Amino acid sequence: MAEQRLPVPRLRGVSREQFLEHLYPQRKPLVLEGLDLGPCTSKWTVDYLSRAGGAKEVKIHVAPVAQMDFISKNFVYRTLPFNKLVQRAAEETHKEFFISEDEKYYLRSLGEDPRKDVADIRQQFPSLGGDIKFPAFFKEEQFFSSVFRISSPGLQLWTHYDVMDNFLIQVTGKKRVTLFSPRDAHYLYLSGSKSEVLNIDSPDLDKYPLFPKARRYECSLEAGDVLFIPALWFHNVTSEAFGVGVNVFWKHLPSECYDRTDTYGNKDPVAASRAVQILDRALKTLAELPEEYRDFYARQMVLRIQDKAYSKNLE
Repeated sequence: MAEQRLPVPRLRGVSREQFLEHLYPQRKPLVLEGLDLGPCTSKWTVDYLSRAGGAKEVKIHVAPVAQMDFISKNFVYRTLPFNKLVQRAAEETHKEFFISEDEKYYLRSLGEDPRKDVADIRQQFPSLGGDIKFPAFFKEEQFFSSVFRISSPGLQLWTHYDVMDNFLIQVTGKKRVTLFSPRDAHYLYLSGSKSEVLNIDSPDLDKYPLFPKARRYECSLEAGDVLFIPALWFHNVTSEAFGVGVNVFWKHLPSECYDRTDTYGNKDPVAASRAVQILDRALKTLAELPEEYRDFYARQMVLRIQDKAYSKNLE
């Protein structure tokens, strides 16, 4: 089966009312153009970022290859002054490096104490936070975090999903984003929230034969574009040039649905985690039966889940 590639729709000049009343309820990715993001798209040059961000120490990912894999951890964590990171990430090759002269850098900003604090560019980088305006398309009390991201040219992040809605604001540079519907999760060979398929453009079909069945939704983001990524949609991001972006995450569900210890926004909702734990116990109990009986009752359980929990209203 040939893979199906679909463009992510693009709309210009969308108002808060249009988004909330007509677009948001569809729960599909959307590129928004022409939003007022403040002066960041023109101000955030390499020189300006280096000066304004200063020598604050930041924890970064350093990878010897372009395709980063969070499952096998083909990268190392290192610390650099922010201004040094910006300068190195903007280079193709480096005179100073940790692993190799063509290593790749990736910053995913953290809270002051990542165990307790969420990332918020306005708190961790106040000299830069004043340059950017977040789209006012959700209530202030729904806000969760704003994650500052810097990527080397060519860097590709692993396919994963987040449990909160978010706007990916492309401030400078260019990204290619490939998204997959939550309904196609069974084609993505998941390990937790991440896909094992690292090379989505040329996958190993002996190892991942069902992957081409997953529908691909694709878009390119340039400075000033904002991509709405609904919760649970898988996304794979490639920086086609040195780029700076900010992800703004907000809560689609009531606050009590989320894990209170989650500072990254990637822990499954409390009820989902509880259901998985119950399922694990059920599978352990089924293992007490002989194979013929275990197979029979497992199939009955699957049918019951499909009947009681699968949505009949989603595409």
